[in-house]
Amino acid sequence: MKITKKRHLEIAIENIPRFESPKIDFEQYPTSASIAADLLWNARSLGDISNKSILDLGCGTGVFAISSMLLNANCATGVDIDSSAIKIARNTVNDMNISNINFIVGDVYNLHKNDDFNFKFDTVITNPPFGAQSRGKRGVDRIFMELAMGFADVAYSFHIAETRDFVVNYYENLGGKITHEFFYKFPLLNTYEFHTQESRDIDVIVFRIVNSS
Repeated sequence: MKITKKRHLEIAIENIPRFESPKIDFEQYPTSASIAADLLWNARSLGDISNKSILDLGCGTGVFAISSMLLNANCATGVDIDSSAIKIARNTVNDMNISNINFIVGDVYNLHKNDDFNFKFDTVITNPPFGAQSRGKRGVDRIFMELAMGFADVAYSFHIAETRDFVVNYYENLGGKITHEFFYKFPLLNTYEFHTQESRDIDVIVFRIVNSS
């Protein structure tokens, strides 16, 4: 499948299955097709997708890994702790007949300590849990940030807008340089029992970080 327009990419992303049974412990909220398409289109224009190796860290059902392959990435790897989400991702690439893509069930806490996971990628895309509910552990996004700088030359990293200053400082301390910021209204759909609204938007920034260490 050759994607020549952003709208065509968005349509393709809309057809990628989402979580069947989202788990609040992992803060599983799907990234909207419009946000994913816009980010990837910008990333491609900056030379970070086509003919590159991509890591989708905390990949869920594989939206960014799969979509990167539709934009002519060389290869892609998706990692997520949720085996049911990885199963959906694997089934999707089989149905779409996409090659050079791999999905791994893995916990970022173990990857952070696991010397066997030492792959190097051109670009990492990560939409980590924002930390409000994730395993009851705030600051889980820091692990994703550290891994992003360890595994790739360029990272695209999602964060709540109000944490901007902290994120910039944290990445700079890791040897990263912020080059671009993309702003989105991220929809949190009515996914879990405690939700009383059908949907609400939160302000999110996606940072592009170049690893200068």
